[in-house]
Amino acid sequence: MRIEVVNTGTELLLGTVINTHAGYFGQELFKLGLRIQRQVTIPDGDDIRRALEYAIPRADVILVTGGLGPTSDDITREVVADMLGRDLVLDEAIRDIIHGMFQGWGRKPDSSNDRQAMVPVGATVLENPNGTAPGLYFPADPENNSPHIFLMPGPPRELKPMFQDQVFPQLASLLEGSGSIDTWSNFRIYGIGESSIAGKLDPIFESNHAVEIGYCARLGEVDVRLIGQADAIKAAEDVVREVFPHEIVAESEESIEEVVVDLLDKRGQTMATAESCTGGEIVSTITNVPGSSNVLNRGYVTYANEAKVDMLGVAASLIEAHGAVSGPVASAMAEGCLRESGADHAIAVTGIAGPGGGSDEKPVGTVYVALASQHSETYVKGYFKPTDRISFKLRVTRLALDLLRRRLLGFPLD
Repeated sequence: MRIEVVNTGTELLLGTVINTHAGYFGQELFKLGLRIQRQVTIPDGDDIRRALEYAIPRADVILVTGGLGPTSDDITREVVADMLGRDLVLDEAIRDIIHGMFQGWGRKPDSSNDRQAMVPVGATVLENPNGTAPGLYFPADPENNSPHIFLMPGPPRELKPMFQDQVFPQLASLLEGSGSIDTWSNFRIYGIGESSIAGKLDPIFESNHAVEIGYCARLGEVDVRLIGQADAIKAAEDVVREVFPHEIVAESEESIEEVVVDLLDKRGQTMATAESCTGGEIVSTITNVPGSSNVLNRGYVTYANEAKVDMLGVAASLIEAHGAVSGPVASAMAEGCLRESGADHAIAVTGIAGPGGGSDEKPVGTVYVALASQHSETYVKGYFKPTDRISFKLRVTRLALDLLRRRLLGFPLD
C-alpha cells in the first residue's frame, strides 16, 4: 500500500513549529506493516492543490494534515472537494457541536467557524473532541482514479487522538485479507559506534534478502532495526543477540534510564550519584522515569573541589596530588557517596566538559566514571568523549548508567 503524507502549514516551514507528524505517522503505520512512501510539507494556501495533483495518481492512501481551520488560508477542505468534484453541504450537527464548544468557553463563534461544518458530499466526518476542526475521510473512487484521502487537523493534540481512534482502525480494515505483512524488531545498543556495529552485522545479513537492517545513531547509543517477515526476524534477532551479548540495553525503544530503574526496582535496590561535570544530569535523567522514587536515594552535585571534600569526604590531598579530574578522585567520590547515602550503588563522574579548561595531559572531553557498590570492588575508568558541552553531559550520563546496568546484570564492566 503506497502512502503519502502532505503536511500543510507555513509555520512548519518557518521553523516556528517543529513538524512531528512524519515521525508519529511512521511509527504508527509500521504497526500495520506499512511505510510512508513520500512526505511533503507545504505552506498554507494554494500549494495544497499542486501537492495533491502530484500525490493522487501515485498513492493508495494520502494523509493530509492542517488547513481545516476557520481562516482564509485554511482551504484544504475546499480544494479536495473541488478536485474530487464534490459539493460542500452544511452539516448542522457539526455546526451545533462547534457552537456548543464556544458556549462552553464563554465565547461566541464567528461566522467563519461555520466553514468548518461544511462537509463534501460522500465524505465521512472524523470527530474531533479536542478542537473545532473535524476531520474528513474520502474513500477511494476507482472510477475517478482517486485514492483513500484522510484530512486531519494540524495540532498534534487534535491529530493524534483522531488518527488513533478513527484513521488507524480504518487503515487496518483496508488491509484485511491482503496477506502477510512486514514486522520489525529493535535493539538498543550501548558502548559501540554505528560503524563498528555495521561492520559486524552487515557481512552476516548482506546475503539475507529476507531481512532489511537499518541503523540510527544517537549520543552514546545505536538502534539496530530489523524489518521483514516474522519468521525471518526471529532468526535475525538470535544473530544480533549472539554478536552483542552484553551491549544490548533493550530489545525495544526503551531508554537506558527506564531499564536501570526497572532493574533496581526488581532487585529492591537503590542508587545515589555524585556528579561534577554533569551537574545533576544523571539524577535528572533518572527522575524522568515514573517510579524512580523507589530506587533513587539522593544525588550530590559536587562541582567545586570544596564540595567534594565537605559533602563526600574526598581528601583534599588526593585532589591536590591527582587533580579533580582523575581516577583516584572519581573513586573517592563514589565511595564517599555510597558511605554517606547508604545506597546499594553509587555513581560518580568528574570531567572536563569544555570548551575551556583542558590541557595537553587532560584535554576537553576527558572524564572519569566510578561505580561503587555494597560488597563489590569499586570500578573506575577514564574515557575521552570530545564534543560540545551539552552533548558531553548526555554521553557521560548514558555511559555511567550503562556501567550500573552491567553490574546489575553481572556483565563485564570493561
